[in-house]
Amino acid sequence: MASVQSQRAPRIGFVSLGCPKALVDSERILTQLRTEGYEVSPSYEDSELVVVNTCGFIDSAVAESLDAIGEALAENGRVVVTGCLGVKPEVIEAEHPGVLAVTGPQQYEAVMTAVREHVPPPAHNPYVDLMPPQGVKLTPRHYAYLKISEGCNHNCTFCIIPSMRGKLVSRPVGDVLSEAERLVDAGVKELLVVSQDTSAYGVDQRYKTGFWGGKPVRTRMFDLAQALGTLGSWVRLHYVYPYPHVDDVIPLMAEGHVLPYLDIPFQHASPRILRAMKRPAAAENTLKRVTAWRERCPELAIRSTFIVGFPGETEEDFNSLLSFVEEAQLDRVGCFAYSPVEGAKANALDGAVPEALKQERLERFMACAADVSARRLAQKVGLEMTVLVDAIEDDVVLARSYADAPEIDGVVHVTPHASLAVGDFAQVRVTSADNYDLWGEVSPLE
Repeated sequence: MASVQSQRAPRIGFVSLGCPKALVDSERILTQLRTEGYEVSPSYEDSELVVVNTCGFIDSAVAESLDAIGEALAENGRVVVTGCLGVKPEVIEAEHPGVLAVTGPQQYEAVMTAVREHVPPPAHNPYVDLMPPQGVKLTPRHYAYLKISEGCNHNCTFCIIPSMRGKLVSRPVGDVLSEAERLVDAGVKELLVVSQDTSAYGVDQRYKTGFWGGKPVRTRMFDLAQALGTLGSWVRLHYVYPYPHVDDVIPLMAEGHVLPYLDIPFQHASPRILRAMKRPAAAENTLKRVTAWRERCPELAIRSTFIVGFPGETEEDFNSLLSFVEEAQLDRVGCFAYSPVEGAKANALDGAVPEALKQERLERFMACAADVSARRLAQKVGLEMTVLVDAIEDDVVLARSYADAPEIDGVVHVTPHASLAVGDFAQVRVTSADNYDLWGEVSPLE
């Protein structure tokens, strides 16, 4: 009889596209694959099947997903498609009729069913099929995304996420906190909380009380953040809408329990455009709220994303957006020129902005945002701060401060030092700054 070692486990290739929420979906599928005894292969030619987790939010993401599916088909020939673009199987199958199966986002069992059908799993062996308790992660060992809910209750006219991912469904608070605890126990130093609307966490469950560690915890953003703050890791909140109850979380930041960082997708500042977008919260109320937050927690860093060139946007609307960025003193800003997304209600709005004007406004906006960022970063020169080391290559050390989320914000360039190691916290003194990044050196021991 062949030994366990001689029985090669079937290998599955995996391509993960899209946002951090999609990345968490990929991690869950990969964890289930490994739990059932499959191996994950880094190459097409060594895989018996390839899973492609797609994005379908905007046209460029759809094109990237279709290209990735085509490449997987060309290189391997056996492809299962999942993710946001999977809600439009006709689009995928029209371009790539050879795919084995198409499933939508969060349909983990459907993906596994398709994989099992075409590549039967190996016989289970409890002596070799061991999984780390935190599951498979696609991020570095020292940080991880923690998804707290699926779907969204908003009906923004530029967005098709609710039609792809459905209405808000919050995860049980006990499950979220237990996962976070396992991640920290496994060495994770930073938890990045993600969802489509983090501040709405628990609304669908009427903020019911769950249990973690034998203690009651309400299914609510404040209670979740408070509990996460006891684990000893950094806790970073993404995709927060500026509702009044967000005010309650600011003291947790001021007291050091949660990072003083909020990722708030404002999208615009003109009241008229916000109404056309069907976005919650008025710009003037938001400015007052941001001012109050910074009075309570002066070190608060705010990142946001905006859309320019939305249908009907006038020069006056655009100038109000520039004024908002200046007045709100936003630390980190991303911006996109409006792009029609198939199925979005905004496509039917009048007043399409010419492409050339969209690009001109995008450039003006980013120049304004860069100036604000440069001024705020210059104020940090000479200060000492804690950073988390992400990478060390030759004479380059890249780290992040509390104001820097991985891959979307700036970095801190640290002078090489023998005490630095990837995944460790370090104290550095900031020596210089540019528009987006800081430079520093390890603080001398007192």
